[in-house]
Amino acid sequence: MEQVTELMNDINKDVLTERINQNKKWGIQRHHMGAWLAILAEEFGEVSQAMQGPLGLTSMKETDADDLYKELIQVAAVASAIAEQVKESTINM
Repeated sequence: MEQVTELMNDINKDVLTERINQNKKWGIQRHHMGAWLAILAEEFGEVSQAMQGPLGLTSMKETDADDLYKELIQVAAVASAIAEQVKESTINM
């Protein structure tokens, strides 16, 4: 197994912090996969918007998604929440 770097630890701590914040804000979420897909797509869209500026592109709509790192952490946290639900459902089978 490859060595875990300090940077990897820092990023994963930020994802975990975002998961905790999501649970504080929304409670523990359990959705059907179609709803999860919509949530994940919305977050991915914000990543895309945040990437447009550095690429010299302009967004077709107003956005506050200008912090690429923050948006990527949110995508990872949503994916983590989905993975939690998937794993939970396999444990409870």
